[in-house]
Amino acid sequence: MIFDNDAYLEPFKKQITNRYMRLVIRRNELAGYGRKLKDAINNHLYYGVHREADCWVFREYAPNATAIYVVGDFNGWQQLPEYLMQNIGCGNWELKLPLDKISHGDLFKWHVYWNGGDGERLPAYATRCVQDKKTYLFAAQVWQPEEQYKWKHKFAKKIENPLIYEVHIGMAGEELAVASFKHFTRNVLPHVAKMGYNTLQIMALQEHPYYGSFGYQVSNFYALSSRFGTPEEFKELVDTAHSMGIAVIMDIVHSHAVKNELEGLCNIDGSNGYPYFHQGEKGDHPAWGTRCFNYGRDETLQFLLGNCKFWMEEYNLDGFRFDGITSMLYWDHGLGKCFTTYDDYFSGNTDEDAVTYLGLANILVKEIKPTAFTVAEDMSGMPGLAAPIEEYGTGFDFRMSMGVADHWIKWIKEVSDENWNVCNMWYELTNKRADEKTISYAECHDQAMVGDKTIIFRLMDKEMYTSMNLESQSLVVDRGIALHKMIRLLTAATSGNGYLTFMGNEFGHPEWIDFPREGNEWSYMYARRQWSLSESPFLRYGKLMSFEEAMIGFMKKKKILSAPPVSIYNDEHKQILAMERNGYIFVFNFSPTNSYENYFVKAQPGEYKIILDTDWKEFNGFERNNRRSVHFTMPQGDDNFLSLYLPSRSAFVLRKK
Repeated sequence: MIFDNDAYLEPFKKQITNRYMRLVIRRNELAGYGRKLKDAINNHLYYGVHREADCWVFREYAPNATAIYVVGDFNGWQQLPEYLMQNIGCGNWELKLPLDKISHGDLFKWHVYWNGGDGERLPAYATRCVQDKKTYLFAAQVWQPEEQYKWKHKFAKKIENPLIYEVHIGMAGEELAVASFKHFTRNVLPHVAKMGYNTLQIMALQEHPYYGSFGYQVSNFYALSSRFGTPEEFKELVDTAHSMGIAVIMDIVHSHAVKNELEGLCNIDGSNGYPYFHQGEKGDHPAWGTRCFNYGRDETLQFLLGNCKFWMEEYNLDGFRFDGITSMLYWDHGLGKCFTTYDDYFSGNTDEDAVTYLGLANILVKEIKPTAFTVAEDMSGMPGLAAPIEEYGTGFDFRMSMGVADHWIKWIKEVSDENWNVCNMWYELTNKRADEKTISYAECHDQAMVGDKTIIFRLMDKEMYTSMNLESQSLVVDRGIALHKMIRLLTAATSGNGYLTFMGNEFGHPEWIDFPREGNEWSYMYARRQWSLSESPFLRYGKLMSFEEAMIGFMKKKKILSAPPVSIYNDEHKQILAMERNGYIFVFNFSPTNSYENYFVKAQPGEYKIILDTDWKEFNGFERNNRRSVHFTMPQGDDNFLSLYLPSRSAFVLRKK
């Protein structure tokens, strides 16, 4: 149990045990004793619109409604008697229509009446919604193409150590427009495969009214965002990724929902969010302006768990990164909290229903696909979140090591690199719970958002615009190039069990991310990726990308993350950090000015060779070490040492022959 491995959890043994029992009881309530949860989660197969053998059937759960009409292309958007849904009891409404009344592609909505009002709404379980280009309003769409996509590639690969390439489909193109699934499959997927990443993490797949929300303010949880293409085109993307040996997970947003009433769940039947959301202040997120789910209700659990099942079964996904978990876990959403003691995790501030829901979701995912995996995005550091359920954890396979990126920002922004303390760096980069698996990153999409800066831009600033050509002479750019590679190598080498980067950061994308909005005159200038920069033979971007490809290829081929990192020596005064992982020695010299000759690094006896060096010329370095040199250990007392030349502001990896 998790409290057996951590003495600081012993005082909270009762609370942890109670959480586990709540999860077991809730699972049995939903599934039935001894039965699988996946067999009991099927609301998405009942509600919404479905084509049956002899009719089309429309259904909605709206207990507060007094009448619901189906209006759409097929009836001139009129509230006609033959399109009035029937109240079939228990809050359920239903309409069955002959097959010839409805066609693939027809747009439709509900027109809902309740005591004191009425309005147009979209089905809670709509699987496709389309936005009108003139009014910007969404309508549900009947999606039943004659030719269903036929899956070609079965993917049952277990990803033990995810090397994650995080992407946003819409901004994956270089043109000033929203890129498509087709564009991504054709142009970006081959790049991901070439770079060596084994996992694709896709953002913004669930339908969202405002493109600039980055997909984090979801309206239609079951609908694939139509602005990127069709369900068949997305299935082809997933299938193609699987053919390349790449797992596909999605950013799933179950932490909140938009307040919009014309689309989404909010006030769907005039009851101000019942049954899915909390009522009153609990139901409103004070920082995000969104609605907060009531995870204690059966309707909410069926809706959200069904959502997990739908995405996995409909699109053959391999798991999820659950977004905004901190906001779910605490009644105050973790706002302004430092989480400095374990009391913060087991006080009355925790929404225990949310903890139970996350445990149920992890059980469900594994029942559907045993090789699937889940990742928790939690800033609070709640213990047990990524521990197995049988050990009284919540069941996530991995958690994001979110503090790593924050520390890099702090070091770059607040401390000159001649004062970087490698002892402190080692501690912060490896300070992870031993009983949980983690994924580290130097920067994800968060660090590139407008108002922030990417690592490369923090290091170079305006010189990126003038001195990134290979012929230029710039100490600022030389420093930035060197540290960009070292930061990424050290982050990957010290990561817990996985590594992540955001699309374009591998080659030092020069611009921030800013989606079209009124403040930038609805421009797509910064909502794209300038791939051509990395392809130019005259610029340095391609050199950075070559290093990332070599680094990821090395980490993947040699299974570096399959063993924990071990410190060899940290020299605070000379800024030298040496470590070993899975038989390979990593040596970092962060000194901006000092190179060291005959520097002794402890090693197992034998001969060694450098197999990866941030200073190689193909990575825009100066090649100050002879790559053909063979290094022999020398005995000193009971130990053996390598005598090495450590050029300033560089790092390399040694392999024992």
